Amino acid sequence: MVDLGTLLHHGRGLLLAYDHGFEHGLTDFNEQNIDPARILEVASRAGVYTGIILQKGLAEKYYLPRSQIKDQPTSPLPPLIVKLNGKTSFHQEEEPYSPPLGTVEEAVMLGAKAIGYTIYVGSEHEAQMMKEFSEIEKEAHRKDIVVVGWMYPRGEHVKGRETDKEVLAYAARVGLELGCDFIKIHYSGDPASFSWVVKAAGKTGVFVVGGPKTKISQKLAEVIFSENT
Repeated sequence: MVDLGTLLHHGRGLLLAYDHGFEHGLTDFNEQNIDPARILEVASRAGVYTGIILQKGLAEKYYLPRSQIKDQPTSPLPPLIVKLNGKTSFHQEEEPYSPPLGTVEEAVMLGAKAIGYTIYVGSEHEAQMMKEFSEIEKEAHRKDIVVVGWMYPRGEHVKGRETDKEVLAYAARVGLELGCDFIKIHYSGDPASFSWVVKAAGKTGVFVVGGPKTKISQKLAEVIFSENT
């Protein structure tokens, strides 16, 4: 049985996303944070993250070796979420598609407690992504692995409305009905409208996307909301 508490602490969660090198390129990096080993050390010492998101290459080369060290001198790493699809920022097409890049079996071998998968809701390619995700979700749940769906409205059908209340609520509902344990979704801009997004997600937990760089006092940064907490 899938343990939804894997990514939560007292009903809330804070995820450290470190798949930006793949998705965004090196624009977010400096001399310190370009080093995955340093980020894992920060994640370990911080003691606040309930999950860390990595593509399979980083998980294989940095997370797995460290997780196998006996009697670690530092705090344990947060639970691993392996992202199983992705695309580069070189392709800014109007109708995006994020292809599968890994398998649930690979994620399990890397020590993952959860897998992540992006679906661009509204894209002309959404049907293909949903079909591919459905196979991933079925396999993950057979292996009692938590499934997190990145439900991002994109494409001509939703252009300019990507953070509208009703569009986000629709995307959240799709995540629920596809079988996601959690979804990761953009914030609508205010608590009143976002409460409708959360209601649409039903018993699926909701992580809020961190968004652009802001002062820490202004950042909601992936706080978990859930109808059953």
